[in-house]
Amino acid sequence: MDKLLQYFPDLSERQIEQFRQLGPLYREWNDKINVISRKDIDNLFEHHVLHSMAIAQVVSFKPKARVLDLGTGGGFPGIPLAILFPETSFTLVDGTRKKITVVQEVAEAVKLENVTARHIRVEELKGQFDFVVTRAVARLEKLVPWSFRLIKEKQQHALPNGLLALKGGNIKEEIQALGRGSYTEVFPLSEFFDLPYFEEKCIVYVQW
Repeated sequence: MDKLLQYFPDLSERQIEQFRQLGPLYREWNDKINVISRKDIDNLFEHHVLHSMAIAQVVSFKPKARVLDLGTGGGFPGIPLAILFPETSFTLVDGTRKKITVVQEVAEAVKLENVTARHIRVEELKGQFDFVVTRAVARLEKLVPWSFRLIKEKQQHALPNGLLALKGGNIKEEIQALGRGSYTEVFPLSEFFDLPYFEEKCIVYVQW
């Protein structure tokens, strides 16, 4: 929790309390449904919450913007981002019902009124969003066609609407596989967070 305040010192008291609540909530739910590796639950804030919040270093979502968290798992990056941007609407989707149950229960427990959680396959999803965010879901060549039919043409952010994917390791091959039809930009997380965990991690932004 201290690391969150180190990198996001302007959190309100309500946001701080919401983030604090995530610790016991995810421990409780992880005992029932394994949404985070049991070896990794002690690193919840650094490896999952702060990692999710890295997206806020690239774009500050506007009030009334709509963001889709595709393949949210236990709620990452959607829930931390929804706490950070309480006036932005977040839709969190996953094909595994028990994971969506966790998302719904956590969002309700911390009183997030800007989160909608849906058990649905992305191929069946309809709607229009400013941005699609993902974390550890699939390779870019799958994420792009899933995402881009759902992205609005109308712009309201300095960063044009597109896909923001949290990635790790060597992603050059994935970017090359997209071909020439897309614009990509890579943001190394080591530029935002001075912690060893983030040295090999990045955000890949894709605009089609």
